[in-house]
Amino acid sequence: MQDHIRYDILAQDALRGVIRKVLTEVAATGSLPGEHHFFITFLTNAPGVRISAYLKEKYTEQMTIVIQHQFWDLKITDSYFEIGLSFSDKPEKLHIPFAAIRGFYDPSVNFELEFDTMIADNEDAPSGEVTPYVKPEETANADSSDEQAESPAAETAAAPAEAVETADAENPESDETAGADVVSLDAFRKKN
Repeated sequence: MQDHIRYDILAQDALRGVIRKVLTEVAATGSLPGEHHFFITFLTNAPGVRISAYLKEKYTEQMTIVIQHQFWDLKITDSYFEIGLSFSDKPEKLHIPFAAIRGFYDPSVNFELEFDTMIADNEDAPSGEVTPYVKPEETANADSSDEQAESPAAETAAAPAEAVETADAENPESDETAGADVVSLDAFRKKN
């Protein structure tokens, strides 16, 4: 039987709404509550993604960012978010559509979401390049480390995982993924 309603797509949209809601609350307060911090993995070649040429060249397929202590200009809309982060002491502005997100992980509470995100082979994705973002004076003291971590969500992703550059990973907690509660779309699919 064919699913004309497309429950799989509806479920993914609803789960992306969780990310949107969390980021909206962070944007409203300007900081993350308690020990919460987020690893967000996204496809760099997905339609609507805008990152600098430097990041696009370094991460040709996917990238993971860490939102923790040092970020600025977090802006959320219904379809995307923008954020300022520092990579190798270079400020960058990223524009990431929610549809481009492959994974979301909050290691402080072992919460993880994974998404089926694919770009059709014949689909021409925009170049996604923007000029480097100039860091505002009020955030000039916000620096971040160059440490690299592996994306918890990327470990189970279908596409080959690339090296991950984190914008703020003082203590990458990739070991905590072992006991993570993963919400998978399989839970919503009818079993035969």
